[in-house]
Amino acid sequence: MFKKIILLFLFIFPFNLVLASEDNLFLMLKNKKVNVRYGPSFDYPIKYIYKKIQLPIKIIDKKENFRRILDHKNNSGWIHVSQLRKSKSLIALKKKILFKKPTKFSKPLAKIEKGRLLLVKKCEDNWCKIQTGEFIGWINKENIWGSVN
Repeated sequence: MFKKIILLFLFIFPFNLVLASEDNLFLMLKNKKVNVRYGPSFDYPIKYIYKKIQLPIKIIDKKENFRRILDHKNNSGWIHVSQLRKSKSLIALKKKILFKKPTKFSKPLAKIEKGRLLLVKKCEDNWCKIQTGEFIGWINKENIWGSVN
């Protein structure tokens, strides 16, 4: 009986962690066209449409299969979970410099404009290796929108 209780606990516990950790979580758009609605149902009208795949968004609420989101411009609305996936992207909130190595003393590769979509390869300390367009390099984690964890 004790083993059954432990197995049941181990089976249920990870699911609770996943559901609990979704609050204040960054995800990204899964498709090239994503409808944002006024409420958490397909019965609500479309508020606006995102046309930027991999755009990072923040989950601020949830109801059944819909998530209330917030973007880097403080726009909010409801998106069905099928349109979201784990985030590996960032948005630059200010102009930044892309460096060859994770230090400001390395060779600068490109200027990153405010609002630029950055795809994360990996992160270390205060730096993330990203790809944007044809460039791959390192940026400082300051002034970015999205999660690097």
